[in-house]
Amino acid sequence: MPEYKAPIRDLKFVMQELLDCDSHYQKLGYEDASLDMIDAIIAEAAKFTEQVVAPINKIGDEQGCTWNEGEVTTPDGFKEAYQQYVEGGWPTLAQNVDFGGQGLPHSLSTAITELFSSANHSFAMYPGLSHGALATIEAHGSDMHKNIFMPKLVEGSWTGTMCLTEPHCGTDLGMLRTKAEVNDDGSYSLTGTKIFISAGEHDLSDNIVHIVIARIPGSPEGSRGISLFIVPKFNVTDAGEISDRNAVSCGSIEHKMGINANATCVINFDGAKGYLIGEVNRGLHCMFTFMNAARLGVATEGVAAAEASFQGALSYAKDRLQMRSLSGVKNPEGPADAIIVHPDVRRMLLTQKSIAEGGRALIAYLSQLVDVGHASPDKADEEEKASAESKLALLTPIAKAFLTELGLECTSHGVQVFGGHGYIKEWGMEQLMRDTKISCLYEGTTGIQALDLLGRKVLGSKGEILKPFGAEITAFCVENSANEAMGEFIKPIMAYAGDWQKMTETLGMKAMKNPDEIGGASVDYLMYSGYFTLAYFWAKMAKVAQDKLLINNEDSEFYQAKIKTARFYFQRILPRAKGHASCLENGSDSIMALDADDFSF
Repeated sequence: MPEYKAPIRDLKFVMQELLDCDSHYQKLGYEDASLDMIDAIIAEAAKFTEQVVAPINKIGDEQGCTWNEGEVTTPDGFKEAYQQYVEGGWPTLAQNVDFGGQGLPHSLSTAITELFSSANHSFAMYPGLSHGALATIEAHGSDMHKNIFMPKLVEGSWTGTMCLTEPHCGTDLGMLRTKAEVNDDGSYSLTGTKIFISAGEHDLSDNIVHIVIARIPGSPEGSRGISLFIVPKFNVTDAGEISDRNAVSCGSIEHKMGINANATCVINFDGAKGYLIGEVNRGLHCMFTFMNAARLGVATEGVAAAEASFQGALSYAKDRLQMRSLSGVKNPEGPADAIIVHPDVRRMLLTQKSIAEGGRALIAYLSQLVDVGHASPDKADEEEKASAESKLALLTPIAKAFLTELGLECTSHGVQVFGGHGYIKEWGMEQLMRDTKISCLYEGTTGIQALDLLGRKVLGSKGEILKPFGAEITAFCVENSANEAMGEFIKPIMAYAGDWQKMTETLGMKAMKNPDEIGGASVDYLMYSGYFTLAYFWAKMAKVAQDKLLINNEDSEFYQAKIKTARFYFQRILPRAKGHASCLENGSDSIMALDADDFSF
């Protein structure tokens, strides 16, 4: 099993040097988030993930969760690790101080989340969903809801879930059948079955708070008639104390491709007591608070997987001796050279490195935009918040889909670097690949994210949503246009930016004549957007590295590696975008040419 080491140096580079988190936090009023405090938190998180969370990763995969008459037991070590997680105050990091949180920035919490996910994907998912539940209750719940549920969720002694999917409907939530009937006391009685509920039942926390969508009888059909509810596993008193068992049960757990140590549950509601959140029939609107938070969390899983697989592959490539270098012997004292000397192994390692580090920069940037959205009016004005919201709306589906697809690719490279050994369980590389595939599916598949991006966001706004982020990229290019050292990065970005704009306009014209053009082009459009977006962040990282090298030679190897990795990305990864551009330019005719009956076997 690869030995995970938290990428502390690169985290600090992204947060402190690339995105200047110190100025960002001070401007937004996070006085406690000093650089010394950030360094201390990251160091403690690194220690905890390396020494406590990572060692139970393989055990969790081998043992999985067990179900017995509705009760779920997590693998050996998980309950103890979670207790240490709570005692260490990790759930409280970026939560509201009014409910026991530390009030630190969301972006700092996101950086820590990556470490947990890289070390142990299954473990990280248990507390991960609680963040979305908290955000939903805080944004849309009543004062009573907040006072009853938030303190325990913030503390981590209770955990949260998101209950959307039903056996007959996945993405099409308007088809749901779970019903909610009003009780005499104003609460609701929920009846129905939800499936694929991550962390829906387990033995880590004292209570589980389900955020559930359901339809109140008499409500409109489809998505317009969805309402949102809080449904706890154990009923709760007005003082926030656990009372009797609610009519919520786990019917079974799924036997899955990966994330075996996280319980994916069938949850039955048999007249379970619940509380309406927000307005009747506005549940889907409220649920997007949870879903948007979850999408950024899943995007982080893609980065975490790329990092973990890169670390395992790099360590192996330096030790494994196979064949001699094509350019001459590199290890004359040994029977063969280490495989890291071979160009194709370098190609795979650099692909992993460029995706992990580029993705880390994108996630950190997005999480700072979330910080702006959370800021008080005196710290960030409406114009700043509107710009941040626009960029988040555009980039969230890109980050979620693009980074998980490439994260999965990176885990495949990890297996490939190991060769036959990568296919064997004991090395842990195939587990990373199995665990990561779900990230491409969670919170809307790649196709769903692509439709959201192109259809709802870009074409739905007539291209207006592109302007704030596009203006930021243009400003960066203009600022560095006379810098010869940046020429190899600035010129391609400007060319790809122009093509992105033309592509969008062309698709808009095609879609007016044939709506299938949106579906036919959407994934290619998203992937093009992803490669272009990461190129922008790699150019920014190269600029920071160049500036640091001009000041002094301290840590010069790190900065030189940044520039070389940026060059690799621009020369060997970014050109993939041109292939996606060609595909979408060819239109949807070939995709839709076969009738359904023509598909045969």
